[in-house]
Amino acid sequence: MTIDLGLLGAHLREHQVNPAAAVEAERAGYGTLWLDASPPADLALVEELLDATTRLVVGTSVVNVWTADADTVAASYHRVEARHPGRFLLGVGIGHREVHTEYASPYDTLMSYLDKLAAEGVPADRTVVAALGPKMLRLARDCTAGTVPCMVPAEHTRRARSILGAGKLLLPGHFALPEPDAERARAIARSAPPGTALAVTNYANNLRRLGYTDDDLAHAGSDRLIDALVAHGNPATVATKLLAHRDAGADHIGVYPLGDDPVATLLSVAEAVHTVQAR
Repeated sequence: MTIDLGLLGAHLREHQVNPAAAVEAERAGYGTLWLDASPPADLALVEELLDATTRLVVGTSVVNVWTADADTVAASYHRVEARHPGRFLLGVGIGHREVHTEYASPYDTLMSYLDKLAAEGVPADRTVVAALGPKMLRLARDCTAGTVPCMVPAEHTRRARSILGAGKLLLPGHFALPEPDAERARAIARSAPPGTALAVTNYANNLRRLGYTDDDLAHAGSDRLIDALVAHGNPATVATKLLAHRDAGADHIGVYPLGDDPVATLLSVAEAVHTVQAR
């Protein structure tokens, strides 16, 4: 099966998104709307967003293996696919040890979860995993359609493509903030993810693999690290930084909007990317 995700994806959390926002994202040219932050296993909001739009793909970024029963997720996948064929991509992730007291054996646990989905008829080519390190990236390559990583600079995308090889989906997410004042942009970033997420072990270890130091990770991120994780500046600069992922091997670029109005940020970013591409 093939699925058209488009070049850009809009990442929104459950409290930020509704059918009207999905329609706006679709009109702005986003190919996919990613429902973030461990959506419930019934995937009811996914279906609601698809009902409101005509071509937009909805993906989960990501269903959490600790909180979403695999059998329920599989049944929900089949319900959504029957109603909106070819417009849903199931993203699955292992979560974080800082959040889940039961967190253990992440590789084996995720592999077991994927096996359960497969046993319930969920196609591997309609599933992606949130993979950061080499071992999880190889799992994504061997067992699913690819990966939907977040909190990653373009260098991670380049390395991930070398592990995934050709033909696997590489769908990185990147923070974006059209704000020309660099110090203001960095302050906003430090008070929200990505700054607040740097204490999460999975993210911190991945950034260390990319050459960032404990000093970079301290105090909600050095300027160097924040600038790598957040596309900020004027709209054209933001667009160019996001498109660096495509140049590094991404099939699609997910946009995590920062600022007081995430939908407005998404619309500004989409316009800027389309303008830069048209030059």
